[in-house]
Amino acid sequence: MVAVAHTASSRRWELYRLLSEPVRLRLLALASAEELAVGELAELLDESQPNVSRHAKALREAGLLTLRRHGRWALLRLTDGVASDPVVGDALDAGRAICEADGSLANVASVVAARDAAAREYFAHVGDEGGTPGLPVELPAYLSALAPLVDPRRLAVDAGTGDGALLDVLAPVFERVVAIDRSDPQLERARRRVSARGYAHVELCAGELEDPAIVARVRALGGADAVFASRLLHHAPRPAIALRALAALARPGGAIAVIDYGAHADERLREQQADLWLGFAPAELTDLARRAGLRGARVTRIPSARCGDGPDGHLDWQVLVARTREPEPS
Repeated sequence: MVAVAHTASSRRWELYRLLSEPVRLRLLALASAEELAVGELAELLDESQPNVSRHAKALREAGLLTLRRHGRWALLRLTDGVASDPVVGDALDAGRAICEADGSLANVASVVAARDAAAREYFAHVGDEGGTPGLPVELPAYLSALAPLVDPRRLAVDAGTGDGALLDVLAPVFERVVAIDRSDPQLERARRRVSARGYAHVELCAGELEDPAIVARVRALGGADAVFASRLLHHAPRPAIALRALAALARPGGAIAVIDYGAHADERLREQQADLWLGFAPAELTDLARRAGLRGARVTRIPSARCGDGPDGHLDWQVLVARTREPEPS
């Protein structure tokens, strides 16, 4: 434990005083349920952001909360291990009881889901140029991800297929492809691409990655040899959960290939493309893979020169490749 662990017994009264404020109890409880931005906590607590920041600062200085900055966002979570302190544990129990009574704990899920609203709105009204789609200008980046994954090639999943640009890489390589997207306008564009290219072996599915019907369909086909997710993770409200959903679509020992941006500071992409996260450091991706139960994770940089001339073409991309675990021998 951090500050709590080495607080002298003569100063325990300071911890009691710190945790005597109901707002701090509720703040601790909410931060233990989910890593939340200060603005999200202010909404849940029905408090001003300055007031939440003031209380959070006191809890951070005591080592009870951990701050993570992501662009303009300040995200707070309960510091690992502090709940084992009996005083903090009692405070968390009390805070959860208050939050359950006032409904704020139950509202955490809806606040996190609201992170997704801008992305849903953006992709529902994305422009449509019409005509037959051309080959993707990002093809070199996609091939960088594909190179180590060509064998076996029975089934691939394109998660978050969008207009189907990656299908021009996957469909010629894999014997069967299942392409998934939650946006009907985007799927219509992918459908035109599939028809124009004659990809009879590509199956388009509408819905979320974790939809039981989609998971059941992929599993009925034996699970994917490789699951691709191109520029999907930075739109995910909970990237760790999104990566677990990708892993659920792969067969035992199957590969997961996540193409996304390296960590950057271009806030314009939040407005231009409804980006939620400003890319990821390689260590963040490998940690997400570990938490998703994947093995052998490695991250390879893709220079911006291979990434096209779109609004994100100035960024370096990267590909995370990892594999699902195989059953232990009996």
